[in-house]
Amino acid sequence: MEKSLDLINARIRDGSARVVTADEMPGIVDELGEEGALAEVDVVTTGTFGAMCSSGAFFNFGHADPPIRMERIWLNDVEAYAGIAAVDAYLGATQEAESKDQPYGGAHVLEELVAGGTVELRATAHGTDCYPRRSITTELLLEDMNQAIMVNPRNAYQCYNAATNTTDRTLHTYMGTLLPRCGNVSYSGAGTLSPLANDPTFRVIGSGVPIFLGGGEGMIIGEGTQHSAGTGFGTLMVAGDMKQMRQEFLRAAVMNGYGVTMYIGVGVPIPVLDTEIVRRTAVRDEDLMTSIVDYGTPRRDRPVLARVSYADLKSGSVEIGGETVRTSSLSSYRKALEVARELKAWIEAGKMELALPTRRIDPAKRVRPMRETAVTPRVRDIMNRQVISVTEDEEIQVAAKRLLRGETNHLPVLDGNGTLVGIITTYDISKAVVSDGRLRLVKDIMTREVIKTSPDESVDIAAQKLEHNNISALPVVDATNRVVGILSAIDLGKLFGGRRRR
Repeated sequence: MEKSLDLINARIRDGSARVVTADEMPGIVDELGEEGALAEVDVVTTGTFGAMCSSGAFFNFGHADPPIRMERIWLNDVEAYAGIAAVDAYLGATQEAESKDQPYGGAHVLEELVAGGTVELRATAHGTDCYPRRSITTELLLEDMNQAIMVNPRNAYQCYNAATNTTDRTLHTYMGTLLPRCGNVSYSGAGTLSPLANDPTFRVIGSGVPIFLGGGEGMIIGEGTQHSAGTGFGTLMVAGDMKQMRQEFLRAAVMNGYGVTMYIGVGVPIPVLDTEIVRRTAVRDEDLMTSIVDYGTPRRDRPVLARVSYADLKSGSVEIGGETVRTSSLSSYRKALEVARELKAWIEAGKMELALPTRRIDPAKRVRPMRETAVTPRVRDIMNRQVISVTEDEEIQVAAKRLLRGETNHLPVLDGNGTLVGIITTYDISKAVVSDGRLRLVKDIMTREVIKTSPDESVDIAAQKLEHNNISALPVVDATNRVVGILSAIDLGKLFGGRRRR
């Protein structure tokens, strides 16, 4: 048995279509079987509500008198891209304000407009014969814009890795705050409700398909940027009229230590045409797998620590290396369900008919990494290989002499096997001097939690370690924790200074 889209739309128009949300579909299939579910259900609605950084909007402000060709534009002190036309601009959600004390960005401007608030438009230009004006400042409401079209290059990830952190310090990321030593796992996505989880082969999700976007009707443009459905990471590029949107489905947010983002509600209706679609839309959280990756490894390809299902993640804890770790979601399942239910109500009321893609999205496409034409400098390229060290059982006086003789402020401390166990500085020595002889050995004054680097680490990452920890040198260790060099802020300064000159 198969159904046509014309039949489903005819049922939508006469009010007889059976519409269910994606979380209801597995139970229906269990009860009626695939053929029975095909006969019973016409449309499955999906939904997700999460942080979607790759979002923004095109605006047309209308012409002023005298006219101006805006070359730089700010909305509430957030710069928008003006290289389009005289009075057009694109405002990205993650663009941050230039002068506000609190984190504030494009997402806040977009939310304020949708909520009915006023924003300040400020623009400058050099002036031309046909556009003589050189500056303008005015206040605008959303209704004052000729067009306010949200165009989001990358929304509604098919799946996303969960994140944890194996380092000894807290990390602030776009996946939220990650506690040290795998103290938590953060994940995103609505699981069984997620749009692309219900159509992973992109049979009915593609260009031209009507969707729910931010509380209004939108449309899929096509594949999103960074689309990689062949690895389970498909994305969508979507668009919609901001004048139809509602604040409850479009909210600005700030990720502590990372920056501004925007939460958006996205829902896609799926026409139930045959048993294959029935099977796909009966997906459960137990069927949807993702990886927990270590965000403590600052590389493009991060280590995978575990494979888990969304049912595992939603349970509140998962196991990593024999340890139970609590989990938390960055996205809202409750709001995702609201999206799916409102979309269901639209279709039941005949407010939205369905369409098949005018152009299919490639379900096998894989994203490629950036082509880098310059070699990224590594620590091994600039580290000092002549390392002066001391053992933990030597006297402080010996360490002091070595620091003076070696013209260095940092002395790696080794154990009897030659592995790194600590570090001392001239400051540690000075503290020992005023201790009235109570501190005698190196192990009494050394810092045991050593911030270190490796020969293969990027110098940019090493520089970040120095900055975050307010230190001026890093021991360089091999895979067995043996010291093979030392990297100082002076070494990095020489390298970065050379980069700037080039």
